[in-house]
Amino acid sequence: MTVASPDTLQLLALAAALGWASGFRAFLVLFVVGMAGLAGWVHLPAGLQVLANPVAVGITGVLAFAEFVGDKIPGVDSLLDFISTLLRIPLGALLAASVFGLDHGLVAALAAAAGGSLAAVSHGTKLATRAAINTSPEPFSNIGASFGEDTLVLGGLWLSWSHPLLFFVALVLALIAMVWLARRSLRFVRGLLARLVRLFSGRPEPGPPATPPAVPTSRALPDRHDVTDVQPLDPKA
Repeated sequence: MTVASPDTLQLLALAAALGWASGFRAFLVLFVVGMAGLAGWVHLPAGLQVLANPVAVGITGVLAFAEFVGDKIPGVDSLLDFISTLLRIPLGALLAASVFGLDHGLVAALAAAAGGSLAAVSHGTKLATRAAINTSPEPFSNIGASFGEDTLVLGGLWLSWSHPLLFFVALVLALIAMVWLARRSLRFVRGLLARLVRLFSGRPEPGPPATPPAVPTSRALPDRHDVTDVQPLDPKA
């Protein structure tokens, strides 16, 4: 079966999807892209065809599986996120630039900037939300969040190739939701850390603001009518 080469809109959507998805799952993105090219499901751009090599698919498959398992273990997931900070953002920039070919200097630079920025947003959101989720002792929220991210990565890559316009609409909505979620998670984590610092330092919890003393309601001075009715003293009396 002959697979048609991607058009410009598909390339743009693919570059954005690779950058954005890399912030969630670096090795899963590499494996899925390479497997899709190796199986002939898509026609990869020249800059990404190295990922379709059987050896590359095997290596990225093993790494993706290890990432898949570790990301669902509370505590281990946040550790992997911190370590992957040095991998996901540069990889998102590199994959986005490779869509158009690294020999196209200006286009590749713009794609790298966009891909790296999208990877930074998704990675930062993942880092903040996982830190908030890990404050709960039960593991089910971690597993649910991890499977949700797997779905986002696979769905985003498929949508960028099959329906690029729809992908861009979904991407804008996803970015808005991620920024809101990251801010809420960071606020929660900062509050938790502040409580822990106060607990170990022995400082008391801040109480409610002090209420100003009430103004006495009883009359301390006679009113105007009483003052005018007072007769002056007669000095001759």
